[in-house]
Amino acid sequence: MIILSDLYMFEKPLGMRDTLPSVYRTIQKIKNIYNKEIEKWGYEFMATPALEYEATIGKVSATVDHHLFRLLDKEGRTVVLRPDMTAPIARVAASSLKKQPLPLRLAYTSTLFRTQQFEGGRPAEFEQAGVELIGDATAHADAEVIALMIRLLKMSGLKDVKIVIGHTGYVNALLSDIIDSPDDESALRWFLYKKNDVGFREHVQSLKITQENKRRLLTFIDSRRDSNQNTLEKIKELLPNSYGLTIYQHISQLYHLLKHYGVSECIDLDLTLISHLDYYTGVVFEGYGGSKGFAISSGGRYDELLGKFNRPLPATGFGLRLDRLIETLDLVQDDHQNNKTVVIYSDANQEQALKYAQDMREQGHPVVLQAEQGLKDSERFLNHFNSVIDFTS
Repeated sequence: MIILSDLYMFEKPLGMRDTLPSVYRTIQKIKNIYNKEIEKWGYEFMATPALEYEATIGKVSATVDHHLFRLLDKEGRTVVLRPDMTAPIARVAASSLKKQPLPLRLAYTSTLFRTQQFEGGRPAEFEQAGVELIGDATAHADAEVIALMIRLLKMSGLKDVKIVIGHTGYVNALLSDIIDSPDDESALRWFLYKKNDVGFREHVQSLKITQENKRRLLTFIDSRRDSNQNTLEKIKELLPNSYGLTIYQHISQLYHLLKHYGVSECIDLDLTLISHLDYYTGVVFEGYGGSKGFAISSGGRYDELLGKFNRPLPATGFGLRLDRLIETLDLVQDDHQNNKTVVIYSDANQEQALKYAQDMREQGHPVVLQAEQGLKDSERFLNHFNSVIDFTS
């Protein structure tokens, strides 16, 4: 007989979680709502393997190396548990779906894996729902995925939905235009990512650059609190070249299109927004709601990723973290609150009880069929159900 080690008997690997029935039911309910709505927008669902080669997906996923789960296959090749879905879908779009007409509209609900160095409440395994729109470089594609993301967040019951929109290319161009030192540029990016305005300002004051360039950087960080219209004007003011004008036109059109979708009240234009994923090239965005303060969803434009699979195509999309959504909504119901019926029976009445349960199930009702002799504490067990049908007498 195998005796389990007391040390690990009830423990799980770092960052792993059990999904108990109440949480599972809630997640499945939201997934069903999302899947139906996403299909209404013309997206087709697909799935990719949990394991991918490190030499392909592991290299282009934009997930830092120390967050990848690595294993060896039978041939000794290194594989990784998928850390995101954007890179695997890009692989499929460049291979199995290469002959499909563009644009492609693909969707998924998948489990992702990213290692954690410390527990810190962050899961190493989590479910994400999302879409990828591949082959359309216009602001219309960005507007569609953002509007769909807002629609899903609102359908889940999330209050005070806010979508923060920035542009990776703009941040890159502005910092490159002003900063010569890669170390200084990295430091400023870190402050932006952490939303540390004080640190950003202090570092700007320490830089050996002109006063005019310091003003540009300080105006840039202060734009975080500007109205959307003022933010649009800052794009041209801080980067008055042809690229700055191109970005201004794209974001202006995007904001105009989102007004047509009827979601402009949810939009906050923020030039300082950057992502931890380095495959984004253009518009980036994050979705917030409720009172928790963390991003529930995120996405953006990644026009260079498919080129790494020898099929250069523009693309945009988003991912929505179901675990964060559940935590924000606090929707999980008590296990004892359910609509199941229990049919309890004796040996003599088993046939009648079974027929009754089958009839109820065919009508769509959830029914538990339980032999009386299998119960040790019948009162406690029966209190778990909404109704009890007794075939014991």
